[in-house]
Amino acid sequence: MQKLKKIFFLGLILAMFFFIGFAFAQSSSSLINERAALEEELKKVEAELERINKDIQKTEKEKQSLKQQITLLQQKITQLNLQIKKTDLAIQDLILQITQTEASIEETQLKIDDLKEKLKKILQTIWSEEQKDPLQILLSEKDLSSFYDNMVALRILNSKQKEILVSIKALQEELQKKREDLENQKESLEKALKTQILQKEESEQMKKEKENLSKIKEAEYKKYLAEKAETEKKAAEIRAKLFQLIGIPQAPTFGEAIELAKSIASLTNIRPAFLLAILSQESAIGKNVGQCYLQDLTTGNGVKITDNQPAQRVMNPQRDIPIFLEILQKLGRNYQTTPVSCWIPIYVKGKPVGWGGAMGPAQFIPSTWKLFEESLTQFLGKTPDPWQIKDSFLAAALYLKQLGADQKTRDSEAKAANKYSGGYSWYASEVMQRADCIQTFLDTNSMSLSCQQLIGLR
Repeated sequence: MQKLKKIFFLGLILAMFFFIGFAFAQSSSSLINERAALEEELKKVEAELERINKDIQKTEKEKQSLKQQITLLQQKITQLNLQIKKTDLAIQDLILQITQTEASIEETQLKIDDLKEKLKKILQTIWSEEQKDPLQILLSEKDLSSFYDNMVALRILNSKQKEILVSIKALQEELQKKREDLENQKESLEKALKTQILQKEESEQMKKEKENLSKIKEAEYKKYLAEKAETEKKAAEIRAKLFQLIGIPQAPTFGEAIELAKSIASLTNIRPAFLLAILSQESAIGKNVGQCYLQDLTTGNGVKITDNQPAQRVMNPQRDIPIFLEILQKLGRNYQTTPVSCWIPIYVKGKPVGWGGAMGPAQFIPSTWKLFEESLTQFLGKTPDPWQIKDSFLAAALYLKQLGADQKTRDSEAKAANKYSGGYSWYASEVMQRADCIQTFLDTNSMSLSCQQLIGLR
């Protein structure tokens, strides 16, 4: 009976272990499946985002082409407006010419009428004299001299009559020419008015075409931007879930990181683009805060997080481990499950050089973090945490300020980046490239694909 009890008890324990193992396996499997599903969904969303970006780039090129067309249309509109103005001046000139011609015609007509009146009187006088008998005229005059005077006067009248007739004919010809000129001027005026109407109609048509071209592509562009914003939001949500699954509780979007950098920059006088460039270079703005766990407090060795394989020189046991443990104690963290950077294998004359052990998004080694801990506590009003995004941003900004980056010149920032890395010139060069990309984004709200890839947004 006692033996049966032992067997039953042993079976019960085995069943419990089997159940716990099965439950753990199920839980682990569930997390793996969830992560795989999220990663697959993220790939699809990123592919969709890539398509939208290509559409935006295409639309931007088309907008640029349309911009050139619109500029050309504007030039034509300006040219037409100048032609309309020129036509308007020509119309005013023609109206003035017509007024002058009409006045000249009136003046010529008055001259003709005056000459006709004079001719009429001369003809009447000549006719009246011709009706008299010459003998009677001779006898009626007092002397012969008066008779001859009358005869001379009559001849003068006949001569004057001819002159007036010639003048009347010349004036009538002039009048006819002026009337023809007047008709031509009126015809030119009519043509000018019609031309002006057509010019105005063409100008209005071009203005409408210009407005339509602008509206069509702008609407399409805004549609793509809205679609992109929605897709980016979805991608950000998926990335946030993925970060939670791999043990990183805070994963700022690029927009959130920019706002945080601006806020901290206002406290420390560090250029936001430069601060973000440092965080991008160090940890892809919090995406990679370390791939090793410290295990041996004496040697400073540990394991890799991904495969649990041994990792050497994870942290300097004399300089950093005591401070590291002190930091973790305040935060309630376990050193064996807190991620830090792995050692980058570098050997000089066959001997290993350097250590890992950098913490959080800003990748501070514990001894450097200790230097800013008091200032951070005053700023934050709490115990600073190297793995918290806000805390690490502020720590990096304070350190960079101490290194001279608050001068905000390219030379001072490059020197600060060089010192931040421990004296690597290539590091400073890469940071400045990233800073240029981010500054361009802050200035123009756009970023090239190469910059997106450099900063880790793609």
